[in-house]
Amino acid sequence: MQCGSLDNDASVTWKVNGTDVKARRREEGPRLILMEVNMSSNGLYSCFQNPDGQRRDQINLRVGLPPKEPQVTCRSNTYPKGFYCSWHLQHATYIPTDFEIDVQHNQRPLEVTRDEVHKNRCHVKFPELFSSFPYRVNVTAVNSLGRASSTISFEESSIVKPDPPEKVVAKPVANNARRLEVTWNSPSTWPDVETFPLKYFLRYRPLIRDQWQHVELSDSTSHTITDAYAGKEYIIQLAAKDMEIGTWSDWSVAVHATPWMEEPKPITSTTESDIIPETTPGPPSAAPRVGEPTAACSTLLWSTHLLLACVLLSIM
Repeated sequence: MQCGSLDNDASVTWKVNGTDVKARRREEGPRLILMEVNMSSNGLYSCFQNPDGQRRDQINLRVGLPPKEPQVTCRSNTYPKGFYCSWHLQHATYIPTDFEIDVQHNQRPLEVTRDEVHKNRCHVKFPELFSSFPYRVNVTAVNSLGRASSTISFEESSIVKPDPPEKVVAKPVANNARRLEVTWNSPSTWPDVETFPLKYFLRYRPLIRDQWQHVELSDSTSHTITDAYAGKEYIIQLAAKDMEIGTWSDWSVAVHATPWMEEPKPITSTTESDIIPETTPGPPSAAPRVGEPTAACSTLLWSTHLLLACVLLSIM
């Protein structure tokens, strides 16, 4: 590092981040030469002219590495509109590194649009469908220390991979202890599900087991699980795939559900109105005394006297 425009015989003192330079170094007049450079050498270096100690220059040192070949992948989750390619470096360079992208089809360059959110991603429209010509994508990493490139080739059908199904919902079926009703939406990124329909792969298992059960479904966004264990919580996921080409999507976000269970009947408590009062027998009626006529006997004697009087009157 050169301290400004000082002459070769100038005497200077160097500091890094305000402290003495402790790294192995050699000083040649106004120049500082670091003998071993690594990431700890980063910092703001300042030089001061002797003997007055006036600062003459500042240098911000950033240690970096030349790039190596980037890793490149391409995928179409918006078939048949287009595809995107993304890339990354397996080893950091520690200094600003840019990328140059070139996409060709049938030896013709295609327009590339850089992604506004993901800096290491670009988008390309399909120039034609069902083409037998392969696509060629080249990505070059460039920084102040060097450049490195990677190139991949692929056919249209090999990169088609939808996003996972969305809004997956699993609900119990009333009055059936072994069924779960599962519904979902096709991925919103898939532009034309009517012309390019998807098929789905459903997997489910109870939490108490590790083994999945699978069902492949064609052009449907609902399914009823009929063999669930009663009372056991289930985990459910789905994947999607184009009917003809490409590969399966990643799994959807897992949802949980438990089959319908009959609610236990409540135990009713006894109220005062439900209590039948106990009847306490009273004292026994007094037994009639011997010789004392009863009401029935008195009525009979009175009727006999009346009949005798009637007979006498009729004789007279």
